[in-house]
Amino acid sequence: MAATFKRSARISDLIIKEVSQMIVKGEIRDPRVSAAFITGAKVSDNLSVANIFFSVIEGTADKEEVLKGLESAKGFIKTALAKRLKMRKLPDLQFRYDSALETGYKVDDLLREINIEE
Repeated sequence: MAATFKRSARISDLIIKEVSQMIVKGEIRDPRVSAAFITGAKVSDNLSVANIFFSVIEGTADKEEVLKGLESAKGFIKTALAKRLKMRKLPDLQFRYDSALETGYKVDDLLREINIEE
């Protein structure tokens, strides 16, 4: 039996791809955004809200400044997504910091400390 996928999951994947491309290609002109990379997206089942998760490489930028840049560019991003995804009504975009990478760095540091002590 073939797996069935929710429309919201397909749209989430497309949003990740398109917003990532906008950042990499420099389409978003706010310099604060250039340090961000998109780690995921979750679109609600009724397609009204899209939570877009981002992270920054440790030491390259302040996550609060990147968030301000993304919020500032939200209108541009939404307009560009509407054209690319050809949807009648695009979900409201909400940017969220993804702390998984930061947590990974901390775990890695702890493991190094343990190895040094042994």
